[in-house]
Amino acid sequence: MSSPKGRISRPLLLCGISNLCLQWSHTLFKRGKSPHGLNRYKCLWLWVSVMVHILAGQLCTLRSCQTPWKTRNTSFKVQRVIRLSKDPLVAFQGERGAYSEDACFKYFGDRVKTKPMLDFQSVFETVERDKVTHAVVPVENSIEGSVAQVNDLLLDHDLTVSGEIIVPVKHYLMAYDGATMETITEVLSHPQALGQCRKFLANYPDWRVVPSYDTAGSARIVAESKKTDVAAIASKRAASVYGLRILKEDIQSEIVNFTRFFVLEKNPSPVEGANKTSIVFATKNAPGALHKCLGEFALRNVNLSKLESRPRKNKPWVYVFYADFEGSMDDPNCHAAIGGLLKTGAFVKILGSYKKAEI
Repeated sequence: MSSPKGRISRPLLLCGISNLCLQWSHTLFKRGKSPHGLNRYKCLWLWVSVMVHILAGQLCTLRSCQTPWKTRNTSFKVQRVIRLSKDPLVAFQGERGAYSEDACFKYFGDRVKTKPMLDFQSVFETVERDKVTHAVVPVENSIEGSVAQVNDLLLDHDLTVSGEIIVPVKHYLMAYDGATMETITEVLSHPQALGQCRKFLANYPDWRVVPSYDTAGSARIVAESKKTDVAAIASKRAASVYGLRILKEDIQSEIVNFTRFFVLEKNPSPVEGANKTSIVFATKNAPGALHKCLGEFALRNVNLSKLESRPRKNKPWVYVFYADFEGSMDDPNCHAAIGGLLKTGAFVKILGSYKKAEI
């Protein structure tokens, strides 16, 4: 039954209201926030939103046979189909041949299109502006620890973690054609790579070690210089990309060396088979506050696989906690643990649920 001209049918009006309620609830829950003065009523608000949505769905179903299909298609569905039909375009920080690009190829396949960016801030902003479909960023190295800047950006930006990649790190010493170990006097690479190869570099005390902004960028600099006394430490693929000769293989100090990456999206669909979740939370300023927050997971037998504190920007001596736990937000126990954390903690932000990467 069509509505009189200038009027909106009740089912359509309820659908609109229910969608607004659910979107608002989802945004608040995702960001760990609630409307001012409604901290005690988050669950009630979400329940009301769901009930309105169910009622609207039932009324729309009763009239669906009288409503043309085209009028029941929402712009959200159309945009969703368009977005899913796009080939992935993945942003990463660094130059062609960087380990981050290796992670892109490992997750999406060798034919994926990638877009190198100068810094991590640009990577996040590129995804937010819909200039790429995904981003891949390093979050942790098994030797050097967490990537602090990326963790801060995960808190500041509203992107969702939809995947995890673990890449074995193997460093190679490379130089321009004609160079030998005897001709090298200078080595360039990212500070972390230089630190991971300190035992190898200690065998050549006469070499000048020069920190650079990127491993693959160092390889590009060496290739463009065409000098035989300068070398770079980078990945094997970087040597292939820039046409350099590998002088030494596997020069990292520790054989067991892995870097963990996150796959980021703006508005991803739920990950099927997700079994790991990352969150950020803060505690109240009270005795035993952290113990109470962690107790929400222990009480429901949810295993925390990582817990790390970071200073909160613009608030000296105030900290936030980055945590990973086994399970997804679809698991009742995990969902209940987060619900409990919303009560005991100061704020909670869910970064995303995803499939645990295999080493």
